Amino acid sequence: MKTLLLMLVAAALTACRSTSPVTSPTPTPQVDIPRYMGDWYVIGGIPTPLEKDAFNAIENYALEENGTIKTTFTYRKGAFDGKPKKIEARGFVKDDPSKSVWGMQFIWPIKSDYRIAWISPDYSQVVVAREKRDYLWIMARSPVIADADYAKLKEFAVSLGYDASQIKRSPQDGAPARKH
Repeated sequence: MKTLLLMLVAAALTACRSTSPVTSPTPTPQVDIPRYMGDWYVIGGIPTPLEKDAFNAIENYALEENGTIKTTFTYRKGAFDGKPKKIEARGFVKDDPSKSVWGMQFIWPIKSDYRIAWISPDYSQVVVAREKRDYLWIMARSPVIADADYAKLKEFAVSLGYDASQIKRSPQDGAPARKH
């Protein structure tokens, strides 16, 4: 438990590093928060240190009565049948008009940048970026997407200033969400 806490602190401090990108990834113009809630399978991206060994990773969002977003990240460590793991965080919508820029809090009082950079009209696929372009998440409502869709989402991330060589597919075996 202490190791996990230290890793979370290190990740949060890394998230707070001061860098000055030329421009921030532009968030999507409008997010329907209730529609965004639920399970999102992590299809690819640039993982945080905690996610590097994640298999069947799922991000779940649940809107709380106070307007915050309970975030639960579940995965299997190291293999599809690896030990179940869970990380919880809280999202705070920062920009009221579009609802696409959030602060994601793993440890109080630090809030990491979370930007919904693109979402499909049917809310089946999403690209979540960060201002520093250090981490990236390509997620979908299903554990598998077409290679052509993944290529387009990766190309979109590159257009935001991400390094294509850093973007990797996440291991998903196509199994339905497993409760951890």
